[in-house]
This record gives sequence, C-alpha cells and structure tokens, in this order.
Amino acid sequence: MLCITLASAQDDNIGTEVVNIVKPYTPTISDAFKVKETPVLNDSVTTQKKEVSYEIFSVPVASTFTPAKGRAAAVEKPKPLKLYDNYATLGFGNYTSILAELYSNFQISRTDNAGFFLRHNSSQGGIDDVRIENKYYDTRLDGNYSSRQKDITYAVDGGIEHQLFNWYGLPSFYDGLPDETIDAIDAQQTYFSGYVGGSIAVEDSFFEQISANLRFLSDSYSSSEFNFVAKPEFAFPLTTFTLKIDGDVNYLSGSFDKGLFGLNGMNYSFLNIGVSPSLVYVDEDLSLSLGVAGYVGLDNENSDSNFYVYPRINVSYRLVDELLIVYGGADGGLRQNTYYDFKEENPFVSPTLWVMPTSQLYEAFGGLKGKLSNSVGYNIRASYGKEENKALFQANPVIDVTPTEAYEYGNSFSVVYDDVNTLSIFGELKVEVSDAFSLGASGEYFGYTMTNEPEAWNLPDFKATIFSNFDITEQIYAGVSVFYVGERNSLFTGDVGIFGDGMVVFGTLDSYIDANVHLGYRVNDRLSIFAKGSNLLGENYEKWQNYPVQGIQGLLGATYKFDW
Repeated sequence: MLCITLASAQDDNIGTEVVNIVKPYTPTISDAFKVKETPVLNDSVTTQKKEVSYEIFSVPVASTFTPAKGRAAAVEKPKPLKLYDNYATLGFGNYTSILAELYSNFQISRTDNAGFFLRHNSSQGGIDDVRIENKYYDTRLDGNYSSRQKDITYAVDGGIEHQLFNWYGLPSFYDGLPDETIDAIDAQQTYFSGYVGGSIAVEDSFFEQISANLRFLSDSYSSSEFNFVAKPEFAFPLTTFTLKIDGDVNYLSGSFDKGLFGLNGMNYSFLNIGVSPSLVYVDEDLSLSLGVAGYVGLDNENSDSNFYVYPRINVSYRLVDELLIVYGGADGGLRQNTYYDFKEENPFVSPTLWVMPTSQLYEAFGGLKGKLSNSVGYNIRASYGKEENKALFQANPVIDVTPTEAYEYGNSFSVVYDDVNTLSIFGELKVEVSDAFSLGASGEYFGYTMTNEPEAWNLPDFKATIFSNFDITEQIYAGVSVFYVGERNSLFTGDVGIFGDGMVVFGTLDSYIDANVHLGYRVNDRLSIFAKGSNLLGENYEKWQNYPVQGIQGLLGATYKFDW
C-alpha cells in the first residue's frame, strides 16, 4: 500500500500578533537594616594622625619701662546731712504779726516715738478803712504717740486749738454812724476745740486698719458740737481680684444757744453709717476698682431716716509706660457738714447755722496724666457731678432795729443749701529738676447750675496757682507762689431781715491775685534766717463780702534746729 501526503505547516504571510499579559501586582518589602552610628571602614590602608606640637619662639627685648604700682581713684564723699529731732521758729512782721512754732520728737525705743507741735499765728489788725477791731489769734498744740511692732502698728494723737476773730466786715449801711457807736460794738468771736484719735494697722490680716477721731468745739456764744468718726478697712484676697470693704461711721451732735435776730436756738444730731464693698484688680498696666457705697442717714432731732446708694468706680490704664496714663470713673458719698468745718472755711459765720449733710449723688470724671520726662509731669481732668443740699455761704441781712448781738450788723454769714450741678475742668503741670529746683502751675474752671438759689454764692468761677522753690546757692534758698481767684457772686443786703421792708441786691466780688515770696539763708546746719512777703501787689481785696484783707505783709524770723 503506498500513500503520498503533502502538508504545509507555515504560511509566509501569517502577519504579527501582539499579546498583552496581565498579571496582578504583588508588592514585597525588603528587610530593613539599621545604619550603624560608627561605620566600619574596610579600607586596606588606614592613615594615622600625626601629633602636633606648639612652641613659643621667645626673643628677649631690652626695655627700661617699670610699671607703677596701682592705686584706687579717690571718690569725694558728700557731707552727710545732719537730721535733728526738734526745731523752733520765731518771726515778727508788720501789722504787729507774730509767728511761733515749736516741734519736738522723742524716740522712746527702737519701735516707739512720741512728739508734739505748738504753733501760734496772730496779728493786731490795722486794715485800712476798717472801723471795727480786726485782730486775730490762732494757737494750736498737737501731740502724738506711735508704735511699730512686727505685725501691728498703732498710733494715738490729740490736740487743742484756740482761735479769736472779729466780725469787722460792716456794710456801707453803717458808714454814717459815729465812731463812738462803732467802737461800742464788741465783734469778737472765740473758738475753742480739741480732739483725740488713733489708728491701728495689722499686717497679713483680712482686717487692714481702723482709724477713729472724736472732736469737740465750743465758742463764746455757748455753741457746742461733738463729732465722732470711725473708718474700718478690710481686704480679702481672691483668685485674681481683692475684695475690699470700707466702713464709715459718723455721729454728730450740736446746739446753738440762739437763732439769728433773737430767734430760738436749735439742736442737731445725725448718725450716718456706710459700707463700701469693691473689687480691686491691679496688674502691670491696669488698675481697676468696681464698687458701690450704701449709707443709712438718721436725723435724730426730726426722727427722719434716709437710705443712699453711690457709685465707687475707678479705672486707670497705662497706655505708654509713664508717658501717658488714662483714668476715669464715678464717685459719690454722704458728707456730713459740721460747725467746725464751716468756721475753718469761713471764720466769720454766725453761731446760728443750720447744719445738715450733703449728698453727692455722683461725680463722673476722666482725664490723662503722666510724665513728659523724668522731671516733668502733667494731669488733665474733667468732671461733672450733682450734689443735693450743697452748703453755700450767704451774707446775713442788716436789720432796721438796733442789733442785740455783734454778728447782726450784716457782718456775718449763714449757710443755705441747694441742689447744684458742677462742671469742672482742671489742668496741672509740675517740673522737678532736682531737690534744688521745682516749679508747678495749676488751674481749674467751674460752671454751676442751681436749682433754687439764683447764684452759687461765694463760689469762684476760676482758680489758678503758680509756685516755685529753688536753691540759689548752698546757703540761700527762695520760693514764690501766686494765687488767683476769680469772681464770686454775693448777696448784698441792706435795711432788711425778718423785720420790715428792705432791699436785696445781687453783687459780684472782684477777682484777686495774691503774690507771695520767701527768702532764706542757712547760717549753719542748725540756724537759718528767713524773710516772707505776702500780698505783694498790695491789694486790699475782699475774700468775703465786706472783709478786706491786710495789704503788703512782711515777716522776718529765724529757725533753730536742735536735739535735747
């Protein structure tokens, strides 16, 4: 059997095929090897470090220089200032004026001290064109004792004062009276007062301190007054703030033997109790006090009571270090007027006053202060406040019958009360180059809005002060002060009072300038002599209606320092 088969396994025109093989990616992580901090060199040749040696090539140099032995520079020591515990001053001037002072301090132990201060100032009068005796005396003696222990400090003080004044301000209504009638008027008023007080301060305690004072006053017209004041202070430190609580207790009791123009006398008695809590925060730039004051006022004579609430807010922020500090707040309180305070401000009041407290509802204020340099400081302040029953001095009227008392000739002052809104703008500049020179100036403008009274009696619309103290040499020192007081409105009365018909005229007291200078010479550490001049412009201006002051006044005296 024979078979022939032809087969072909490949065609030359089969073409090209592309085949893509897809396989899932399976990653693997190789083993990690830590790099050695000190690698090992597998170098066949290792280079050895060569040792380096240093040598000084010293060459001698011929020299004839021989250094001198060192000596410290001498420092000139200032002469230590000798301080004395006591001094005495005595001076005499025109108008037969006398100034005398004696101060003494005793160091009982390292912690205890005691001292006293005696002062006398008097003049025999002699004011031009004044027909009534116008001399005055003012003598005061104060004593104190203090002790500073480790955790407590306490002090006790007391004093007495005797003052003599004359109601010499007769109005022009009496110009026609003969000298015999004027000379017969005994216009003398005498005040006698005394006080005793003390304070206790405790360290590291919520009870910080308490101060108390009891004062007595009487006059030659059988008037009398007692005033007790106590002010405790507490502080409780909190996390960020400090809680402060201040107390205020004021008890006043007094009487006047007679009323004006022979009316019956009057008694007065008040008890005011207040508490003022506040939160205080202080840091490097900010000082903040947020508080309120509450008072209970009791009028014991009239069986009346009142409750008062006042703001106590103060904030101060330092904007530019000491250069610019902005401050502001609102304040208020119950201020108890007293016969003592009235006669201190105006000694020519009549012993027939109506005494009551003044309620300062608020006084909102704000300002800027700081230092323009290390020696120049400034303060600018504006405020607006409202007071209820603000006390104003008003001239007593003249009567058309023969007065029975020396203060009934229209030559004394009474007190009237009114609700007053007050706008104040204040500016101050101080320059203190050193202990040898200082200069200051301040001024304040006032604007008043009255409720009942037509004018703000005897309150100035502007006040200004300029002062300077300086050393001319080490032995010679001097000082200058100038005071300006603007116009004041006053009530000029004539031919009236509670009797008959009369005339009331609103008048204005002129503004005045009072220039003063003093000059001193230090003879030695103990003795110095001085001269003082007052009212150098020679104006017999009226500080109060119908009360001209003395003209140019000069005083020459000496001060001696000593130790017992």
